[in-house]
Amino acid sequence: MPVDNDDRARALRLTPVSRETEERLALLVSELARWQNAKNLVSSATLSDVWTRHIADSLQIHALAPEAETWLDLGSGGGFPGLVLGICLAEAGRGHIHLVESNARKCAFLRHAARLTGAPATVHAARIESVIGDFTGKVDVVTARALAPLPILLGWCKDLLRTGTLGLFPKGQYLDAELTEASKYWKIQASTVVSVTDPAARILMIREAEQRADS
Repeated sequence: MPVDNDDRARALRLTPVSRETEERLALLVSELARWQNAKNLVSSATLSDVWTRHIADSLQIHALAPEAETWLDLGSGGGFPGLVLGICLAEAGRGHIHLVESNARKCAFLRHAARLTGAPATVHAARIESVIGDFTGKVDVVTARALAPLPILLGWCKDLLRTGTLGLFPKGQYLDAELTEASKYWKIQASTVVSVTDPAARILMIREAEQRADS
C-alpha cells in the first residue's frame, strides 16, 4: 500500500499531533499495510486514504475526552479507534485501553501493533457479551466504531453508562434514524459532534441511557 502523503498531511491538519505520536501512527499504518492482505483488517477501499478515514477519524474521538484514562473499545478490528486511542495515551504517559475483538487473526495484529507502537493496551479475545460485564464501573469511556446499530450498542453498554462511563460512538449519515429507533426502547441523554473527517457523519456522546419500562 503506497503512502499518500497528501492524505497524511490533510489528516494531520485536521487532527494535529506531536512528531513522536505521528511516528507511532505511521508505524501503525505501515504494519496495517503489511498485514492487510493476509488478515483483511479493514476494507481495502479505505486504504488509499487511510490517514483520513482511519487515523484522523480515530484521533478526533480522543479529543472529546482528553483527560479520560481508562478506555474500552468494542469490536476493535484493525485497531480503529482502539490502537490510535492507545497511542494517544502513550503520548500522555498515562492511561490504558482495553480492546475487545472476537476474531483471533485480528487479535494477533492488535497485540503485535500495540507492542510495536508502545500503546498501553490489553487485547481481549472474546465476544462482547461475555466480557463487557467485567468492566462495569471500571472504565471512563466506551467506544465502538462501525460495529452495530445504536439499540444493540445500548444493550451492551447500559451498565457501563449507568455507572458513569461516557459513550463515544462514531456514526454515519443514518444516525437520526438510529436515534429514532433507539428511542422506542431507551431514554437517552446524548449530544452529537460533527465529524472533522466527514461532514455527513457525527460522533454520538451518550452520558445516560435507561431502558423504557414498556420495552
